Amino acid sequence: MIRVVLIAAIFAATVVSSAYGQTRDIYTIRDIEVEEQASSVIQAQQEAFMSARIKGAYRLVERLTLPEDREGRLGNGAISASVANRLAAAVDVQEETRGGGRYVGELAIVYNPQYVRRFLEQRGIPYIDQAAPKAVVFPVSERFAASVWADAWPEQSQGRLATYKTSMNSGASAQSGWEFLRGDVETAGARRAIKANLVGEPGAFRVELQSLTGAGETSLGSTSTVATLEEAVEAASSLLDHVWKRQSIVRSSERTPARSSVFFTSLVEWNSLRSAMARSPLVFDFVIEGLSKDGAVVAFVHAGDTQRLVTNLRERGVMLDTDPDGWVMTSAVTRGPLSGVE
Repeated sequence: MIRVVLIAAIFAATVVSSAYGQTRDIYTIRDIEVEEQASSVIQAQQEAFMSARIKGAYRLVERLTLPEDREGRLGNGAISASVANRLAAAVDVQEETRGGGRYVGELAIVYNPQYVRRFLEQRGIPYIDQAAPKAVVFPVSERFAASVWADAWPEQSQGRLATYKTSMNSGASAQSGWEFLRGDVETAGARRAIKANLVGEPGAFRVELQSLTGAGETSLGSTSTVATLEEAVEAASSLLDHVWKRQSIVRSSERTPARSSVFFTSLVEWNSLRSAMARSPLVFDFVIEGLSKDGAVVAFVHAGDTQRLVTNLRERGVMLDTDPDGWVMTSAVTRGPLSGVE
């Protein structure tokens, strides 16, 4: 029992540390270009920093929200210098050139999550600042060299709601299923695979996105047409963020009470299931009512309808089934002792 408690405590501490890192990354806006001229370099720098705080704040709001939710609630001038100063926590200089009263730089601004949340809530703007389940992206294509397409992707995402690591598995294809991709996903400590299928032609690329877990394959849609591979990567990454926001932003205060049995085959699997449920943006007031060596009973309330919850948990590798006695949750990877449940 002591060993079980210790492992659970270590897992919980790891989750907290990981969540903090993800939150800081989400609330950091990088590559803000500034250029100011003033009577002194110091004054030019101060004006550049102020300009960056304002620009970054608008970009952060766009990152966390959907366009239709901002409409009419965040016009020009809504983020003044004083507001931006309050929201910003730190300024990091990425690159700079100064001299002759001129300051040119590329800055990164770290914002205070508590103040930003309050800013959005006071204006009634729904938002999500919780990262999607980590994914491994597999750049694939039937028409173009997969290695060239893969080289256009960063090693891992930065500042994204839909976090990912890029696989360099040259054997992956548009037809690859979960069993083929699973090894790379598990090695990366991720929960899902994303096939980014490059289609179209040079100068008119599109990316078709598919999400895979042990629960199956889901189409996430296709990007608009872009001219370059770099733009295709940006469009695909932005679409992943957009889909996550659509799945996860909660607009209603209505909550539905629920209770479910959870079956698992190991402590590691239980911790994975528990983490997936507790970290879903649609799940609130998560409580463990009972726990044994291979099962648990949990209670919670959820936002939105049941199908939305099923979809959200499926992206985290959790299967939610109905049973005569209530809901049953199992890992999509093993299905636990209920592998035959339909």
